[in-house]
Amino acid sequence: MTDDTDYLNAKHTPSPFAEHSRHWESFSYVYPVVSRRSKGLSIGVNLNPDTICNFDCVYCQVDKILPAKPIAVDTQKLHQELSTLIHAVVSGRIWSHPRFAHVDPALRRLNDIAFSGDGEPTSAKCFNNVVDMVVSIKNAHKLDETKIVLITNATLLNRPNVEQAIQTLDANQGEVWAKLDAGTQAYYELVDRSAVPLSKVLDNIQACGRKRPIIIQTMLMQLHGEPIPDIEFDAYMMRIKDLIEHGCQIKLIQLYTVARKPLETYVTALSNEALTVFADRLRRTISAIDHMVAVPVEVYGSGS
Repeated sequence: MTDDTDYLNAKHTPSPFAEHSRHWESFSYVYPVVSRRSKGLSIGVNLNPDTICNFDCVYCQVDKILPAKPIAVDTQKLHQELSTLIHAVVSGRIWSHPRFAHVDPALRRLNDIAFSGDGEPTSAKCFNNVVDMVVSIKNAHKLDETKIVLITNATLLNRPNVEQAIQTLDANQGEVWAKLDAGTQAYYELVDRSAVPLSKVLDNIQACGRKRPIIIQTMLMQLHGEPIPDIEFDAYMMRIKDLIEHGCQIKLIQLYTVARKPLETYVTALSNEALTVFADRLRRTISAIDHMVAVPVEVYGSGS
């Protein structure tokens, strides 16, 4: 059994924004992160500690040098970890931990519980059961304003069990944050390195977004010192335009860049100036869609 006192014995981490480790104390599945994108504390739920994923993104920080072996999630241990961490947050004890002691008071709020780990969370066999578990624990603590976020590469959103779980999220302050990093199959293969075709990702995002508002997350980076080519970003913007024009409800697009060192050394962050230029181009494209209310575009630089 792990109790709150375990939190008070870890090593000091100077900046909470720089620390996005998915490892916390002796926990296997649950970890706390302070993020500017969440504008507060996010409790991560990692259903893929075995690091198995159907994407192999060039900007990934997960060490996949050794072959991964499937490992079943211990849902009882996950329940214990999540309950313990939420209690530490609700009681305020988390802010006494050296990692979080200097966090700005404005960020000392639990924004969300996020399915975000070392692989695609919807691929876990226990995904539906854990969604139900998270809802139950959230309700037990009366966290009515706390969101449940699914961060997904969108490859499996068409599975009936995944759609059922998302419907549960819909009823419990849930949000879907779908990854879209490319506008062409060639660039998608270059940066996301997946056998799942881009067309399926787009179809799944479209279908999901017709049923509920979603957030799009897009990683922009430098490869070998060069940013995404203009022709590729133009193709990406046309994908966004097509999604909107065919009924996908996009309530926010997040353009972000590398914040922590990827395993692929040729991947580096875009400058804030370059990100801003790309964001302005995207805003102009969206504003040209006559029937559409403007979709906000937020930018997160390498320090975010």
